[in-house]
Amino acid sequence: MPHLYLVDGSSFIFRAYHVLPKLTNKHGEPAGAVYGYVSMLWKLASELHKAEGPSHLAVILDKSEHTFRNELYDQYKAHRPPAPEDLRPQFPMIRDATRAFSLPCIEELGWEADDLIASYAKAALAQGWQVTIVSSDKDLMQLLTEPGIDMLDTMKDRRMGPEAVVEKFGVGPDKLGEVLALMGDSVDNVPGVPGVGPKTAAKLILEHGDVEAVLAAAPDMKKGKLRDNLIEHADM
Repeated sequence: MPHLYLVDGSSFIFRAYHVLPKLTNKHGEPAGAVYGYVSMLWKLASELHKAEGPSHLAVILDKSEHTFRNELYDQYKAHRPPAPEDLRPQFPMIRDATRAFSLPCIEELGWEADDLIASYAKAALAQGWQVTIVSSDKDLMQLLTEPGIDMLDTMKDRRMGPEAVVEKFGVGPDKLGEVLALMGDSVDNVPGVPGVGPKTAAKLILEHGDVEAVLAAAPDMKKGKLRDNLIEHADM
């Protein structure tokens, strides 16, 4: 059976940039992120080769900071500063380095890497392939509903399936989106209900089924801050 590995390249890049010191090449140009990214990609490829890994592998990158989500919600990631000045010139080198590995470097204007990973994963599954997503991104954990898909967190050297989602969030992958919607996401500047963390969100979703049902039931809940917040932020 073909086995496709989809590498969240953007997470590799930013991890390398923030972890490694400010390195430069012989021309004095910043190159720390390139070095770290290539090192992580080489380590992954070497380990997968030893383990008789994938039949197919692709690296997915973010093409631009503005995506279709900004059209739906103009405050999406609005608080994020632009990429650091010393990182920006490294992006073309990273693309070249990826292709030097003879690996596809996939990106699409207006779409996030997460969206592309989800699309390729679904398409591969439809063809009967097995899929592994190389990432630790919680948003991508929503894809673990399918039996032929798992995730690999290279930082922790851990493979994850549906049970990892239940362990971390208290719900299965099919309900993770509902939990994240109630919680909100400060990283992406997505508002949730104040005071609702993972445990409370999971409890509410398990009890009511989805966000709309939770909000509809809020007026009948026991009086308190949670009830008030759910009612007040129903249009989040």
